Amino acid sequence: MNAPEQVVSQSDIEQQMQATLAMQREDYLREGVVTAETRIDRLQRGIDVLIKYNARLVDALNTDFTCRPREVTLLTDVSAGIAPMKHAVKHLRSWMKPEKRPTMFPFNVLGGRSRIEYQPLGVVGIIAPWNFPVNMVFAPLAGVLAAGNRAMIKPSEFTPATSALMADMIAEAYSPKEVAMFDGGPEVGQAFSSLPFDHMIFTGATSIARHILTAAARNLVPVTLELGGKSPVVISRSADIEKSVGRIMIGKTLNAGQICLAPDYLMVPEEKLHEVIAAAQKAVTQMFPKLLDNPQYTSVINERHYKRLNGYLMEAAERGQKIIPINPGNEDFSAQKGTLKIPPTLIPEPADDLRMMEEELFGPLLPIRTYSNFEETIGYINSKPRPLAAYYFGENKQEEAALIGRTTSGGVCINDVVMHVAQEELPFGGVGPSGMGSYHGFKGFQTFSHAKSVYRQTGVNIAKLGGMLPPYGKATESTIKMQMKK
Repeated sequence: MNAPEQVVSQSDIEQQMQATLAMQREDYLREGVVTAETRIDRLQRGIDVLIKYNARLVDALNTDFTCRPREVTLLTDVSAGIAPMKHAVKHLRSWMKPEKRPTMFPFNVLGGRSRIEYQPLGVVGIIAPWNFPVNMVFAPLAGVLAAGNRAMIKPSEFTPATSALMADMIAEAYSPKEVAMFDGGPEVGQAFSSLPFDHMIFTGATSIARHILTAAARNLVPVTLELGGKSPVVISRSADIEKSVGRIMIGKTLNAGQICLAPDYLMVPEEKLHEVIAAAQKAVTQMFPKLLDNPQYTSVINERHYKRLNGYLMEAAERGQKIIPINPGNEDFSAQKGTLKIPPTLIPEPADDLRMMEEELFGPLLPIRTYSNFEETIGYINSKPRPLAAYYFGENKQEEAALIGRTTSGGVCINDVVMHVAQEELPFGGVGPSGMGSYHGFKGFQTFSHAKSVYRQTGVNIAKLGGMLPPYGKATESTIKMQMKK
């Protein structure tokens, strides 16, 4: 459901959203048990509409970014939206089966039985970001619909062409009683996050997440937060530098680094610094012989973020830091027209109090720290807020185990970056300032369901047998004595 193309008061926006929420909740209650067939049908409609509109989504995202490669959009947005829906269709019936749980003695020997049944929550709110605006609507929607819920969606105002097209897609694929979309600016987001949903999932910046949590708390709405932070990459002395850095630079240049999981800084052995820099330059040159008029290299989303990233570089330059732009075609980036491209840029040995070392980069900048002893990497990572991901490159199993076991992050990827997000059966989410809760695959189904405990009692009067029925006596004391045993 699109907001009308006219000035709408805050009160009107809230009324429209509240009316839609009430309509969805009423229809959900009227439907009763949501069958597997109904859920699969809703998921399949999402798959169908993504396939149907894939070319128009490519054009819309290219418009919003001023330069967004067709291949990036199809791989990371459209296909990445289809994949979780297909996965849910394939596994839904097994996910929906009640889970048997052990029953405690003596209830079990007397016939008592325990199980968990997954029940839909009702209406789930989805607040999506701008960096992968299609994927970040349809991936959580896969879990929401698989769990049998209805959904209301707030896309990013930073991708207006894509948001408008998705609103048409949603309206074509779903009744507003099933799924509805409200696009618009901050006032729409504020009203949306204040609604009494049965659950809400937000993907975006940690600073905005604080406001989302505050608004949700007024109605005690459970919230899943998928945020970001500064994901470290540790390169071991045992690593193949050229292979490792090649994979790192793929993750850093994809979408021009505008990814919550993008490698945010490297930690490399001090004697390997120059080799790492040379490997990064080689990898970028092989992928992008030129950048400015290359349709395969993504532009920064808007002027605000372009200025923010250049502000980081300006501060570093003023502090005397070495800055290494990787510009294979020796192009003049100050003369670009219509795009906001920044070349992949290395910042070796950055001062720890630079803003680029304190704030999530979300762009093609890559600071490189050095270490002499591997233990320094563990200490440094643990001195910082917990990130969404941590990456290790190398073949040293003790180091790998140390990074996994002695640091805390949303996820870990060994000898690659970002790729763990594509594993549908791995829960995806952050920890602490990088997020709260997780989803994807069966975990997403669980997140958007209520795990209802069900206990079936036997015909035997267990309360009487166990002395729990007044008047208390010998049987009571026998039960207490048994329970108090060491």
